[in-house]
Order: sequence, then structure tokens, then C-alpha cells
Amino acid sequence: MDEAGSCASGGGFRPGVDSLDEPPNSRIFLVISKYTPESVLRERFSPFGEIQDIWVVRDKHTKESKGIAFVKFARSSQACRAMEEMHGQCLSPSDTKPIKVFIAQSRSSGSHRDVEDEELTRIFVMIPKSYTEEDLREKFKVYGDIEYCSIIKNKVTGESKGLGYVRYLKPSQAAQAIENCDRSFRAILAEPKNKASESSEQDYYSNMRQEALGHEPRVNMFPFEQQSEFSSFDKNDNRGQESISKRLSVVSRVPFTEEQLFSIFDIVPGLEYCEVQRDPYSNYGHGVVQYFNVASAIYAKYKLHGFQYPPGNRIGVSFIDDGSNASDLLRKMATQMVAAQLASMVWNNPSQQQFLQFGGSSGSQLPQIQTDVVLPSCKKKAPPETPVKERLFIVFNPHPLPLDVLEDIFCRFGNLIEVYLVSGKNVGYAKYADRVSANDAITTLHGKILNGVRLKVMLADSPREESNKRQRTY
Repeated sequence: MDEAGSCASGGGFRPGVDSLDEPPNSRIFLVISKYTPESVLRERFSPFGEIQDIWVVRDKHTKESKGIAFVKFARSSQACRAMEEMHGQCLSPSDTKPIKVFIAQSRSSGSHRDVEDEELTRIFVMIPKSYTEEDLREKFKVYGDIEYCSIIKNKVTGESKGLGYVRYLKPSQAAQAIENCDRSFRAILAEPKNKASESSEQDYYSNMRQEALGHEPRVNMFPFEQQSEFSSFDKNDNRGQESISKRLSVVSRVPFTEEQLFSIFDIVPGLEYCEVQRDPYSNYGHGVVQYFNVASAIYAKYKLHGFQYPPGNRIGVSFIDDGSNASDLLRKMATQMVAAQLASMVWNNPSQQQFLQFGGSSGSQLPQIQTDVVLPSCKKKAPPETPVKERLFIVFNPHPLPLDVLEDIFCRFGNLIEVYLVSGKNVGYAKYADRVSANDAITTLHGKILNGVRLKVMLADSPREESNKRQRTY
């Protein structure tokens, strides 16, 4: 056994922080028996590829295994294939409980990823504008079974923009395509559809195309001249000619995490969501920020463009064109800014909602829900003493939703008994008196974004199984 392996079995080894996510999605998270030795892990997972590290999580005092382990592979496709084939398997004939295998969360991700996660199966590529969907399928079918291919086209002319998507049936197939396809395709994992990031991906690759052709990018991401204040924005300023929207592209010479991006842009009221996009071909930080209204986005753009974070590194902030009418947006700017500040006050102080006055009348207001999901109408909750037929486990990213908003969302599927949050954690539970209602909630809400928070909704383990679990360690 190598030195790293020996240290791991002794509980003193932990993979270097700088190499945890290189390449992306190359590390798996295991829930195993406390009595499974590292040698068994190495034996069962070595057939999938080169293992760089194995780390069994142990109690600091007793040095006993906590039933959690990480395996770091040299390639993403190896880790994905290990997850696909080993999840739900028993490691040895004597084991009575199957193991659980996930792609381990990265420092910019909110949770571990499973085999059905769309983020692991859909890739975004740069292609010749002459390509048809059949050409795209023909090029990439060698790496695995393709669910669909699509080419991004100009909405007016119908011509290809030279960009496309390929969705595979398995994460390992998508990983192999990224690793092995010609580098001219610039293949990367695509962001989920519900994050509305296609425009940002198009903008990113359009800039790369212009640079490859010897032209300057359409937007100067790193102007180091002094930035004017938001109050000086007027019709004589040539920046008024650029597209304006609620979404911003953020670029930095230094990589950043989603938590850092959120902390910077949450200064401006009305932040809906933010995400970090990984580029395997550079060390730059790329992100997308979206506000509930254009006024907040304009204010954030002109306040934070050129902001130094960390000190000495200026971030570039630009609008992502979503086809909106700039003049109409500007006319509504003042009203929307007031609305954003009011909404921010409400969500930061939920107890104050009942004291807000609208139109001269006071009273508690229904929770406000911002989402693209089509939700059913509100239904009455089931009585508290109703027997529980199904429990749902809910994961929030980046933070939990307020309890009144959570109850309003989950009661819409009928037969809700109770919904509650786990103190100090980004998780919660919903109890239903009917399995159909619970399944409807999973189908509608899993992977969706509501009020800037992405939800993962799944069936909860039985209370007996949960009582045996230890706290998850990352």
C-alpha cells in the first residue's frame, strides 16, 4: 500500500484542498458500513480507473470509522462510472446494507450529485455554424447513448449561432465526451435549464470566438479606469447604448466560490440567485447573477463593476442581453428599486410582514413566490393528527426558504400535514397524508428555483434508518 493509503487508513490523511476538484467531478462520496476497511474500497473501486486518494472519515478521538469515505479518481469519467455501477451494491457477501455512492460536492456546489442529476449529463459545445443536429449527434454518439441534441439558433433568422447542447443518458458518457472530443469543440458541462444560463454561455463562447479570430471581445471585462457612480448615469453616457437586463455576467482573474459571489452581490437588495460556471480551459472566475428587477441589476452593475475582490483584483460586471426593451426598463427603474428595497426588508424580517400596509389597510400578507414553476392553487392542510403516509427530504441551496413560504409551496399539492426546517442546516422535511400528493410535489419541485433558492426534493429515509445516521462530514 502506498504512503497516502497508509495515512488514510490511520485517519490522519485528507486530500489537498487545491486538488479536490481537479478535474471537476472526479471525487465520489460513499456511505458505507463502519466496519468496511480501506483495502476493500480500493479493491472494489480500482477496476473503474486510477485512484489517487482514498479517505475514510474517522472520529477524531476514537479513530473509529464514521461510515463515510471519499475516493478520488484521476478522471471524471472514472468517478461517474464508479457511481453508476456501485450505487446500491453491497461491497462484500457479508454486508446486509447496500452502499450509497454520489459525486462529491465541489467547493462551488451546494450538494452531492446523483446519477440522475442533469448537471452531469448535459454538455455545451462550440460547433461550426454549418452543423445540423444530425452532424452533432454523429460526432458525439461515439461516447455514449444520446438522449437529444440541440443547436442554438438566431430567433429571427433561424441561423445557427455555432453553439449546441448534447444530453447523454449517463454521467460517465458526458464526462468521456468532454475528456476525449476534439478541443475545438470547447466542451463543458452545461448549467441546468431552470437556471436560464443559455445567454451567459452564448456570451462566453461568442467572446471566445472573437478572441480566436483576432478581434476584441464585445465587452471589456477588465477596465481599470475609475468607474462613475450610479447617480451619474444619463443619456449622454455611451454606456446607455449597451443592453440592459436583470442578469449580470461576472468575470474575475481570480476564481471565486458561489458563497463569495453571493456575499458580494447580496449587498444590493433584490438578489434572486447566483451561480459559478466552471471553465476547464482557464483559471478565471466566471459567474452569473440575477436580480428580481432591473433596477437592482443596474445599480449592482455600476456599483460593483471594477470592485476589488480580493484586494488588488478587480471584477468585471456586464449585462447579459435577454432581449428586453432598454427604454421601458429604465422608465420603470425608480419604481422597481423601491419595490426591491421593500421586498428585501420583508424577507429579512418575516415577522414584520403583518405590519406592512398597502392601500391604507393593514394585515398579514400572503408569502411572495418568485419562480418559473407552474404551481397549483393553495389547498387546505391535513389535520395534525392525520397518519403520515410519506415524508419528503428537502435540500436548499444556498439557504433555506422562510417557513411560511415553504408551507405555502408544499400545501399546494394537497394533504400536507406539516413542513419544518432542521435548525442550523440547509435541509427540511414535509409530511404528507397521501403518497400521490408527495409524489406530485417531488415531480414539480425537484431541481427547481423558488425565490432564488434551488430545491432538491426526494423521499426521506425511514425514521429508523435516519436515527442510525451520523452528521455528514465534508
